[in-house]
Amino acid sequence: MFPRSPIFRLRSRSLFRGVMLALMALAASLRLAGVPGDNAPHASPWQILAVPFACWGMVETARCLGRRWSLYHAGVLILLYSELMILALVLFLWIYP
Repeated sequence: MFPRSPIFRLRSRSLFRGVMLALMALAASLRLAGVPGDNAPHASPWQILAVPFACWGMVETARCLGRRWSLYHAGVLILLYSELMILALVLFLWIYP
């Protein structure tokens, strides 16, 4: 029997899972907006599907916060701020005409 990675165990805390969910939501939103193409970015109704995944990533990262202040706690806060910016960018790309 192979041990399961904490990435696939949803009940355990995982910073990697939270960050990857947010980054994949950003990548999907950028792709749906047509960013790598020659045209100007455009809003797509399918981009709203990236918002729950970005929020889920923030929740997964917030679960890793400790009760006492430490450098690890500061790093998790920095990751939360960056995921908040990802969420704002996903929402902006969805609303942007």
